[in-house]
Amino acid sequence: MSRPDASRPDAVRPYTRAVLALGSNLGERNDTLCAAVAELVDRPDVRLRDVSPVVQTRPVGGPSGQPEFLNMVMEIETSLDPYGLLEHCQAVENRHLRTRDVRWGARTLDVDIITFGGLSSSDEKLTLPHPRAAERAFVLYPWALMDPQATLADEPVAALAAQAPDFPGIEHFADDDSCESGSTG
Repeated sequence: MSRPDASRPDAVRPYTRAVLALGSNLGERNDTLCAAVAELVDRPDVRLRDVSPVVQTRPVGGPSGQPEFLNMVMEIETSLDPYGLLEHCQAVENRHLRTRDVRWGARTLDVDIITFGGLSSSDEKLTLPHPRAAERAFVLYPWALMDPQATLADEPVAALAAQAPDFPGIEHFADDDSCESGSTG
């Protein structure tokens, strides 16, 4: 996947729909997720389409003894290329003091690009669709709540969520200050 020359004025990209998954299990988790949603769409080349409800989940993989996660999914439209979106997501993570010391360890914020239009890529820096999304209820379940018709690799997201090993134990996060705002597009 090559990156277009952004210095050329005619290099304007059309808007592409993308699905992002957000998670947090350190600090003020819900506040972090809500702030991240706002920061991710606080630029003219990223538009919010929809936001899922927030769910609480057990950690999957990584060291034992981690706090539970709050997870959510959002759909955006962006004129950024996939690598530009990845850089933007990582910049938002960094603003929330994300560290990458332990793989799948506790974190203040995790933002993953799940899909980017219909693009498939096996690039080591950015694999699309996300390589483990189809087996992670913490991504699939809130996505299905946001968009019951969503599919991933031609499979209904809701069916994939129900089959995922981490599906049991997912709970809706009941908080009056939830980030859920519904469709904007």
